[in-house]
Amino acid sequence: MSIATLSIILLVLLFAFLGSGLWVAFSLLGVGIAAMALFSDAPLGLVMATTLWGHSNSWALAALPLFIWMGEILFRSRLSEDMFTGLSPWMNRLPGQLLHVNVFACGIFAAVSGSSAATAATIGKLSIPELSRRGYPEKMIIGTLAGSATLGLLIPPSIILIVYGVATEQSIARLFVAGVLPGLLLVGLFVGYVAIWALLNRASLPTEDIRASFAEKLRRSRRLVPVILLIVGVIGSIYAGIASPTDAAAVGVVLALLLSWREGTLTRASFVDGLMGATVTSCMIAFILAGASFLTVAMGFTGIPRVLAEWIGSLGLSTFTLLAALTVFFVIMGCFLDGISVVVLTASVIMPMVMQAGIDPLWFGIFLVIVVEMSQITPPVGFNLFVLQSLTGRDILRVAHAALPFFFLMIVALVIIVVFPGIVTYLPNQM
Repeated sequence: MSIATLSIILLVLLFAFLGSGLWVAFSLLGVGIAAMALFSDAPLGLVMATTLWGHSNSWALAALPLFIWMGEILFRSRLSEDMFTGLSPWMNRLPGQLLHVNVFACGIFAAVSGSSAATAATIGKLSIPELSRRGYPEKMIIGTLAGSATLGLLIPPSIILIVYGVATEQSIARLFVAGVLPGLLLVGLFVGYVAIWALLNRASLPTEDIRASFAEKLRRSRRLVPVILLIVGVIGSIYAGIASPTDAAAVGVVLALLLSWREGTLTRASFVDGLMGATVTSCMIAFILAGASFLTVAMGFTGIPRVLAEWIGSLGLSTFTLLAALTVFFVIMGCFLDGISVVVLTASVIMPMVMQAGIDPLWFGIFLVIVVEMSQITPPVGFNLFVLQSLTGRDILRVAHAALPFFFLMIVALVIIVVFPGIVTYLPNQM
């Protein structure tokens, strides 16, 4: 049987599994089992057992539940309220005024949660009612939240960067540091867009006359100090080489617990809820990673990735053409699957192509995460859209329309890091 026919059979089987509602992890395992049983003479049971255990028994993977738990703890604290209080006095003189709070608050929370959906839910619960009460346009409130919440996938500590690092055997510490400047680039693009929109639509914005002295601004901003110290402690220790991502995650959990206790939001119920939420999410991701690792090994036995990489290489595509094609491919995949599933599903097939084209896998990880961010705000399976739909009660297409400008801003960010790859690689090279 030809490789093309084999690929089509396995692809149809995968979509049949996913379309039937079978869990992503079981779907990946099922396709891997079918590939090895039908198209390989390798010992299926032995390969499956050693692969699942080998990829589950990973020290790098230990950072995953710890960072998720840190985000769950802070999700149940008064962090979003503190950020709104601390940031709002500084935003009144900017074009767009308090709409910028959404962008900056999402950027800060992204640096302690690692989750796009958690960022949208946490900041949205406070900012949507407050900005609506003040008379800000609903479309811009939803759009800034939908776009800025995707920063949770890029600004470290990012859950999806851990998944990519484990799936592709890249340094998680270097991936974290590589995400810092692109994350700030996106924040800058979002702030610039809001400012330009505000200058062109002055009549649509309320007149804010909240004046505060410099001393008053500093007094309100004191509530931001603990979370800023938490971010600097976690990311700074990794960048300085003092701690591994797993060590930094453990310290982050302890600091998050102390911060929550200091605020009076750490109760037995909130502790148990946060721990169980982190456990459920971590198990889901770990299970998907285990299924993807077996599928990767199974694909190796069939020879599909090698032949596909050779075929792509024979086409003589330029790097830019290949990246454009992969962008379209990942956005389409993201319309039907969550970001983590997209990464683990495609790693085994895509990475040989990337290596064949001479693309730095570290740089490609950040490129991939930005594309996955774009898929978070594309229907029908954009997770951020679901979160904001539940918070606002609006139709998902209306939410998606509000988020559309931020989708295009992410395309601009992709173009910038393709033209200037040093934005991604500069900080890791200084480590």
